[in-house]
Amino acid sequence: MFRVHGLDDLAPALFRSPVATVGVFDGVHRGHREVLDATAALAREKGGEPVAVTFDVHPRVVVDGRGPPMITSLAHRLLLLEKGGAAAAVVLRFDETMRERSAESFLEEILLGRMGVAGLVLGPDSHFGRDRRGNAALARTILEPRGVPVREVGPVQSGRGPVSSTAIRDAIRAGDLAAAEEMLGRPFSVLGTVVRGDGRGRSLGAPTANLDLAREIRPPRGVYVGRATLPGGGERPCLVNVGGRPTFQPEGAGADTVEAWIPDWEGDLYGLALEVAFLARLRDERKFAGAEELREQIRADHVAMVEWFRRVAGARGTSS
Repeated sequence: MFRVHGLDDLAPALFRSPVATVGVFDGVHRGHREVLDATAALAREKGGEPVAVTFDVHPRVVVDGRGPPMITSLAHRLLLLEKGGAAAAVVLRFDETMRERSAESFLEEILLGRMGVAGLVLGPDSHFGRDRRGNAALARTILEPRGVPVREVGPVQSGRGPVSSTAIRDAIRAGDLAAAEEMLGRPFSVLGTVVRGDGRGRSLGAPTANLDLAREIRPPRGVYVGRATLPGGGERPCLVNVGGRPTFQPEGAGADTVEAWIPDWEGDLYGLALEVAFLARLRDERKFAGAEELREQIRADHVAMVEWFRRVAGARGTSS
């Protein structure tokens, strides 16, 4: 996916009849993917390409001084937007200047002037410009007289109500992985850079990849069945631990960590980005008497992980 960061490098010559959609796209959930699908459909009509316009930070970071905990970092969002069908992404810096830019200026100077959009698709709660004045109605009054169609996608419902990033954050923090997966349209996942830890996992026979999540949200403490997407492709079952390592350090002695053990796999992941999906919760975090008791529990967790995947594979075979 072609990416442009900032206004300085943005120009119509970079695109071919771009059809844009604008949003934060936190989580790139089912509602966002409906918007991406509509953007791709309009791009095909116009003989162009679908382009996602997003921001480097959540606007509330600037407007309110702090933003919500993010389901996906910028790097993760861009990865998921590409998987969702965006041919290109424009990442705009959301600062005080962007905050004060009028909705009319956003449409005329950025979308028309800097991008040369051939179409615009907006979601049900899409707003842009100063005081969030920009919406589909305003976009139509400015763009459609110039031959640029504007389409609006309605809200997406789940069995638990409207799909939204806020509802997904609440589900993740509550540990309701099933609800999060239903609204995301995929298992909840994190994307982190693998960093060096204390090496204790290797001494326990379970070398782990310690993830720097760039402030991505995480589920409650515990041990989870997961699936790791390796750099360069390929997926492997894994165990994921979220917590404070209570066996080896007192409560509050360090920040909670997220670490994944990929059994029967060896390789150097340091400095690389690893995506890990949370599939099921196995157990709560526990403090063990020592390394040997923890080693035995890791073996039991591994057995439980293998059995979980066996049950899921069996259920899929039965349903087919």
